[in-house]
Amino acid sequence: MLKASQAFSGFSVDDVPRAIAFYSQTLGLDAVPEHGMMRLKLGTGAVVLGYPKPNHQPASFTILNFPVPDVDAAVDALAARGVAFEHYDLPDLKTDAKGICRDPRGPVIAWFKDPAGNILSVLQAD
Repeated sequence: MLKASQAFSGFSVDDVPRAIAFYSQTLGLDAVPEHGMMRLKLGTGAVVLGYPKPNHQPASFTILNFPVPDVDAAVDALAARGVAFEHYDLPDLKTDAKGICRDPRGPVIAWFKDPAGNILSVLQAD
């Protein structure tokens, strides 16, 4: 029944204009206002909706993963634009000084947050 539907995903933010500025200016994505929300077009052609939520709580999981050819270069470029990377020192999750996890059990990956506190990542593309 829904196989042909052009489904899309969404996540909440606490401030739509601030989210649009971050996703468009800091990350360089196609993020525009639409009906009081943010329409985010990804490189795959997929559309994601950022919607306002007065009692917004940041997602406790990664909402968007951005595969990149070189995580170190992506982290350096985003850090130069003011993006702060998360640092973890847990038994099963450790990052280096740049915030990059290089665990051989998974991809090389680094996590950061949008202005609403939602978690995003850049990860090594195969």
